[in-house]
Amino acid sequence: MTATALNYESNRITELMEAPTEEHDEQWLKEALQQAVMLELATLPPYLCGLWSIKDPSQSPDAFGTIQEIVFDEMSHMGLVCNMLTTIGGTPVLADGNVVPKYPGPLPGGVRPELTVSLSGLTKQSLEMYSQIEKPDDPVVEDTEVHTSIGAFYTAILDAFQVHQNLISGTRQVIKDMSHHGQGNDVFKLTSFGDVEKAVKIIKEQGEGTVASPENPFPGQPGELAHFYSFREIFHGRKLIVVSEDPKKFDFQGAEIPMPEVFPMGTVPAGGWELGALEVPDEVRQLTDTFNHHYSSMLRFIEQAWQAETSGAATQLLNKAVGQMFQLQAPAQQLMQIPLPDGSGRTYGPEFRYIEAEA
Repeated sequence: MTATALNYESNRITELMEAPTEEHDEQWLKEALQQAVMLELATLPPYLCGLWSIKDPSQSPDAFGTIQEIVFDEMSHMGLVCNMLTTIGGTPVLADGNVVPKYPGPLPGGVRPELTVSLSGLTKQSLEMYSQIEKPDDPVVEDTEVHTSIGAFYTAILDAFQVHQNLISGTRQVIKDMSHHGQGNDVFKLTSFGDVEKAVKIIKEQGEGTVASPENPFPGQPGELAHFYSFREIFHGRKLIVVSEDPKKFDFQGAEIPMPEVFPMGTVPAGGWELGALEVPDEVRQLTDTFNHHYSSMLRFIEQAWQAETSGAATQLLNKAVGQMFQLQAPAQQLMQIPLPDGSGRTYGPEFRYIEAEA
């Protein structure tokens, strides 16, 4: 794997997409899949900040449930991409300061170069950002010009797999039953091109829907929309419904979706709160340190799971990663209740910074 492939802040996805199709060989595919792992990881921290900022999920079941399901979708997507990389003999890299996303900043690889991704609580502004991350090439509503989309990138990956099906070996495949979160949420073995094709279809259509419909073909609940449209519903405060059958037309004119009451988390500055302009109390420093260490341990366990040579060892490591993940919400929400000392009414929040393991 080249140094560029492991540089979060490179334009490697754009470069890979610009390469002639005949150059989409084994090395191209391995680099593309590493970038895809980084891309899936990059979506989780902003979505989790929005989710955890909701004060009372029982009072905002639509918004909370929607974002929670999207988070689980993204987790399974990352697992499927890791399986794509190992089935062709690659090894996912996650526990590396050059790979872990930095906020505020761009998506990895030059995808959506006009977009800056940041960490804050759930607001109309953050919902707009989430929507732009998931935006399809040809949305059925709010059609606007877009740059290289995540969906187009996955299409190129699938095309390369189709040409190089001989690379699919089924090595180091990690399995995770997540069916209780929806039809497409299992992390499953990829031992054939058909398996890879199914995985790419799930990733693309859960995020963007299909050309003809905003619905998620692999829903957690019947009628669940793809991520882009789900975020737009919360943004507009209305369900997306069919307003015309011939021609088929959708609009946000359905039942009301109230904006949740949230902890007013401010935007985390580049490098974390310590590098911002405001004083950082000891309590905040301790909570961010606790959070960042659990987050970093989680990434190391995930990386190790896909390095394991036996399914039993992989399962144990993945379970350890899940254990670390469950340690994240409490310090995050504690931070969200500590006011910033600038009188803005905003609060601190989690940084999602990677901390190297102690020797």
